[in-house]
Amino acid sequence: MSARTTIKLETHDGIAMLTLNRPEVLNSINPTLIDELRAAVKEVAEDASARVLVITGAGRAFCAGADLSTGFPREEGMSVGQGVAHGMKIGFNPMMRELYALQKPIVSAVNGTTAGGGVGLALVADICIAAKSASFISVFGPKLGLIPDLGVTWHLPRLIGRARALGMALTGDRLPAETAADWGLIWKCVDDEALMGEAMAVASKLANGPVNAFATIRTAIDTAAHNSYDDQLEYERVTQGGLGDHPNFVEGVKAFLTKSVAKFK
Repeated sequence: MSARTTIKLETHDGIAMLTLNRPEVLNSINPTLIDELRAAVKEVAEDASARVLVITGAGRAFCAGADLSTGFPREEGMSVGQGVAHGMKIGFNPMMRELYALQKPIVSAVNGTTAGGGVGLALVADICIAAKSASFISVFGPKLGLIPDLGVTWHLPRLIGRARALGMALTGDRLPAETAADWGLIWKCVDDEALMGEAMAVASKLANGPVNAFATIRTAIDTAAHNSYDDQLEYERVTQGGLGDHPNFVEGVKAFLTKSVAKFK
């Protein structure tokens, strides 16, 4: 594998740490970063020693969204808009789908500015923790005349409701991390100096848990938004049957009954 230039990936004690590493441009996303991030997610998926993924940004920002200064490749004859859609089809959307499909829990540690598509990158995590100095900005509409993408239109109304989602998307106002936590957009807001310690503590807890169940929990929560109550009960029944056959359930029951610490596979 050639040396990575836009991200860093290190794995220790079951935790894969992925750092967006373009601090000079606030970790904005260009084609190289997309390619390297997708390759890193594939590596984490195939690495049995990596049980949880943590994503953060180098420098003073988490991610400022797409790098508009570099442009994205488009085929001959395409209009500008067709080129934008093409870039999403071949790069941005596959990256986000692969992150969401990762069968291991994801924690985002949001430091500093998070804007545009960077908001989607932060929210694709199962648990999003932000520093008090961090903020979330949906710049697509008021600044660019576009809709939010990278899954932002999917996450915002589910997490904070239609009124607040529209407020963020239409005004582009900066949402401080403390307000984001109060609204339920993120899991927790912590002091800046405590951010990585908190993120790693959560990641360690997840890494020592029944990782096979965590991605299934993510799917169950998201499926519920489209199911009737009766349909969701049936979904739970079928899913529990599958998880109940995994050795981790046997281990969990044994540990519970003997008041010991479970050793999940």
